[in-house]
Amino acid sequence: MNLEQYLVEIINFLQNEVKKANAKGLIVGLSGGVDSAVVALLIKKAFPNNHLALMMPCFSPSIDLEYANNLVNSHQLKAKTVNLNDIFLNFKKILGNDINKEKSKLILGNLKARLRMNTLYAYAQNYNYLVVGTDNSDEWHIGYFTKYGDGGVDLLPIIHLLKEDVFAAAKLLKVNEEIIIRKPTASLWDGQTDEMEIQFKYQQLDQYLLGNKSIIPTSVINKIESMHKNSEHKRILIPQAPKWIRRK
Repeated sequence: MNLEQYLVEIINFLQNEVKKANAKGLIVGLSGGVDSAVVALLIKKAFPNNHLALMMPCFSPSIDLEYANNLVNSHQLKAKTVNLNDIFLNFKKILGNDINKEKSKLILGNLKARLRMNTLYAYAQNYNYLVVGTDNSDEWHIGYFTKYGDGGVDLLPIIHLLKEDVFAAAKLLKVNEEIIIRKPTASLWDGQTDEMEIQFKYQQLDQYLLGNKSIIPTSVINKIESMHKNSEHKRILIPQAPKWIRRK
């Protein structure tokens, strides 16, 4: 099965899951990046009249909203914009000095992701839609997502696509070129890029997942395996206490 055929399989998967859930459609957070762009176009193909791309700026670079809006206009997506600046500031104010300064960048970055997911679920409940995630195989393997943020979703349609596959899918779906050539970023703080944060290239992670470890530096392999191990809690169900065997 080639990639184009697999994208049809994903569209069928989305349609079937909505039917099984007795829902009406799908919603995704649109960030201005390639992963969310691909997913947004897939959910439109699955539900041309019952999809929503939600743009949620939260002290984000202006280019995020610009690229997201350009995609919406180019592909006639059903979309809304919800600005989360004020609620983020209020939340930050409430937390105040309790935030560890050394961890504050990551804590506040994750807070943005969780505020976005709360917003997505509010709209999803309003429209009886399912929330669709944008995590790809690379991000899932190393836990490069926020627990109960962008990782807290109903469906993961591109979970089996490597990053190189996502870019190939973007070209097939005719995602705007400006998004395809952009350096991947979660935009959780100024100047952040994915590869700068994880400290290796997506291409290296792709090759690792394909089993081509011999062409990857040992230091990168160790980093990937460490991130995978440390993020295992993100990929499993919530640990439960042992079952209570009641005495009769």
